Amino acid sequence: MRCLTLLFALCPLLSAFAKPNIVVIVADDLGYADVTFNPQHPKEIVTPNLDSLAKAGVICRQGYVTGHVCSPTRAGLMLGRYQQRLGLYTGGEAGSGVPMSEKLFPQYLKPAGYATGQFGKWHLGPDLAWSPALRGFDEVFGFLGRGAHDYFKLDDPNDPIYRGTEVVKETGYLTDRLGEETAAFITKHKAGPFFAYLAFNAVHAPLQAPEDEIAKFNTGNKDRDARLAMGKRMDDAIGRVMTALKDGGVWENTLLFFISDNGGPLAQSADNTPLRGGKHTDYEGGIRVPFLICWPSQLKPGEWQSPVTSLDIFPTTLAAAGIEVPKEAGLDGQNLLPLLKGVTTPASRDFFWCSGSDEGWWAVRSGDWKLVGEKDKLGLFDLSKDVSEASDLAKQMPEKVAELTKLHDAWLAEMAKPVKAGEKRYDMAAPAEKKPKKMTKEEKKKARDMERAKKRQPTTPETPEALKP
Repeated sequence: MRCLTLLFALCPLLSAFAKPNIVVIVADDLGYADVTFNPQHPKEIVTPNLDSLAKAGVICRQGYVTGHVCSPTRAGLMLGRYQQRLGLYTGGEAGSGVPMSEKLFPQYLKPAGYATGQFGKWHLGPDLAWSPALRGFDEVFGFLGRGAHDYFKLDDPNDPIYRGTEVVKETGYLTDRLGEETAAFITKHKAGPFFAYLAFNAVHAPLQAPEDEIAKFNTGNKDRDARLAMGKRMDDAIGRVMTALKDGGVWENTLLFFISDNGGPLAQSADNTPLRGGKHTDYEGGIRVPFLICWPSQLKPGEWQSPVTSLDIFPTTLAAAGIEVPKEAGLDGQNLLPLLKGVTTPASRDFFWCSGSDEGWWAVRSGDWKLVGEKDKLGLFDLSKDVSEASDLAKQMPEKVAELTKLHDAWLAEMAKPVKAGEKRYDMAAPAEKKPKKMTKEEKKKARDMERAKKRQPTTPETPEALKP
């Protein structure tokens, strides 16, 4: 009887320890071919730790993100929904702040007993009013509102590094420091469960790395050499995280995701082979990214060929943690675990992209068919035969174009109006009539201020309670 009493007393503790630890790693502007687990990678690529992670996990060959620039993808990841549902179509919109009324990823994990840590680039709000420290993260080390940060100057008061909500003066190379802080968090919380969100700004510009690291590469292109050195240093930091998991005895029961926030920028010497385009486009090179899932005790290593999206990370993680999400949360992703474990087979689903009228890019994928819109241009591609999107079939198949356009229209009708002034999508039928007239800088600022005042009060928020003395 005494043994039974002890067993029941220990049940909550055992249940908590059975929950997997969660690590989500996001690279910044990483090219599709700039990792060694892409078989078409150039010979100069050096990412041994990512390669080791890929061999231990599942390589998702058709892994997508929801934006072709940084901040929108990060918003969708934290929301578990298309960011356009909140009117966040561009980097400027999402980077200006996800409304505080929205419940983010870690805010589901904390009540379930998870220690939560955010390390690196946030880019979901310009100042402390939107700090990750106020949005479910126990520990924070990184920077807030800008898309880029100097890798060596870590004590700039105009672009500060925060520990929690306090500005700290740091030294060293930023990528190294992010890996060190994440590894220390893992070691500290190895009793688990924990959630570590490691959001590198590597390999985003400025293209900076230690000179001795750059000297290891000699492609004849200085920017390319710097980018490769940055990628190698990021891989080293990921290696530190993996070592902390293994040394802490929690590697087997850690669910780890690795993605890039968008495709690599071709103008900055990224390589997205064999995909067309890159960052700032909705061709595959802008939205299909390196995508890994690793959970050694639960998932067999291998490759997954069906499309998945960064929106799937949220529901997959909560399912693994045994957390039930209320239907009103309206998650757009799906739990991948039954698929990856072979319990269910992939069902066809549709994927959508839209960057608003300023950029004019939009796309929809249904099955193997993909329609891409760039202002007044349309391209139709069969990805099962043409992953490089080299053969445009739009003129030969107008019915398919109409079908996919209608599908995108229906999705777009569910999305919110952009936070910025303008139309949701460039109108293909009558661009000259729908395109907003060009405004002066003063008119643009006034329009932005008015939209923000309506959509996301307050635009200049009061000091949050958590920051008041």
